[in-house]
Amino acid sequence: MEYQKGPYTEKLNITILKVFKVIIYLFFLTISYGCGVYSFTGASISPEVKTISFENFFNNSPLGPSNMSVLFTEKIKDYFERNTSLEIVDENGDLEIEGTIEDFSLSPVAPTAEGGRNAQFFTGLTRLTVRVNASYLNKTDEQFNFENKSFSFYKDFDQNTEDLSSNEQEFVEEIFDQIVLDIFNSSVANW
Repeated sequence: MEYQKGPYTEKLNITILKVFKVIIYLFFLTISYGCGVYSFTGASISPEVKTISFENFFNNSPLGPSNMSVLFTEKIKDYFERNTSLEIVDENGDLEIEGTIEDFSLSPVAPTAEGGRNAQFFTGLTRLTVRVNASYLNKTDEQFNFENKSFSFYKDFDQNTEDLSSNEQEFVEEIFDQIVLDIFNSSVANW
């Protein structure tokens, strides 16, 4: 028996297609609202939270570039602005983040010996480490608050091929990118 199209089969196909579209729509609607507010960055922010405020991260470190405070504060604001729907306000946000840059230090990582018998020890790799202390206040859900939590990251470089004074800004920005991500994950992503 051969299948024949008629006016009733066309209506049935259209109806099935509409039902399928509604089911797909409801599926995605359920997923998006079923678990609270979720974004693909991992941020899990309550719907009541609308604003965030940042205090300037002051530089308490005796070393480092003079613009570290401004650079870090702007980096963290930019990251939250790009990865959440929160409005940044000057003060009294639903979420508040503040802190200080506590350490900017250099330490040898891989010593090398050069020069034969009269060798002096040189550093093959040097580690630049930056440590930031941050506090986070969530006015709607205090279970995720933290105070003076330490975040640090480092960059190893070879002083024989990479001059610190020429590359310092690039190294600091790379370190700050990771620290900002860690603060983001500890605060709004609840990791």
